[in-house]
Amino acid sequence: MKFLYLFLSSTLLLSCKHESLYETVPPGITPPPPDAPVICFEKDVLPIFVSNCAKSGCHDASTRAEGIRLDNYTEIMRGIKPFKPSDSKNWEVIITTDPDDRMPPPPSLPLTKAQKDSIYKWIVQGAPNTANCTSDCDLTKFDYTNTIKPILQTNCNGCHSGSFPSGGLNLTNYDVVKAIALSGSLIGSVKGVTPFSPMPPGGKLSDCQISQMEKWVQAGAPNN
Repeated sequence: MKFLYLFLSSTLLLSCKHESLYETVPPGITPPPPDAPVICFEKDVLPIFVSNCAKSGCHDASTRAEGIRLDNYTEIMRGIKPFKPSDSKNWEVIITTDPDDRMPPPPSLPLTKAQKDSIYKWIVQGAPNTANCTSDCDLTKFDYTNTIKPILQTNCNGCHSGSFPSGGLNLTNYDVVKAIALSGSLIGSVKGVTPFSPMPPGGKLSDCQISQMEKWVQAGAPNN
């Protein structure tokens, strides 16, 4: 009887912990393998919410559109159910195809597949408040396609994209990125050097990411 009790308890615990694995994965989403490393909320998830949702006029600390704030872990978790993306309001509005309900709303662009995959992975892993994570940043890599562009997508494009990009700068356009890179304003902004406005507003990039950008600019900001 004792053995049966322990077996049933273990089974229930495992089924609860991994119940998200039995959910129907939304179209276009790549679920993480069971042994995938735990995603870093602070580095890989929070910047997506801050750049795309917690901006002026939407869900920042001042505006709180519809009473919702999405610039920190506690507030974001009000619309997240750990292990259960399908029961997470903040996830449902991200993947909906209805433009009236989609977040971020038009004319802002929807999140990229990589961004959606990161948020999905975070939720199915239990939506942990992981911070001060060990960086996997590699200073030997500073190409535009695999390094600079993803940094911009995660941290900047939420404001600087769509029909009315902030400051008139659409950072989904390589030519625009190259122009501000060679002018010195890109590095000046991410370093927070006067007279440039510090970017991204939700928090500074890591030293490694800034160094990668500097190396790319020093190489002539190629579209490689």
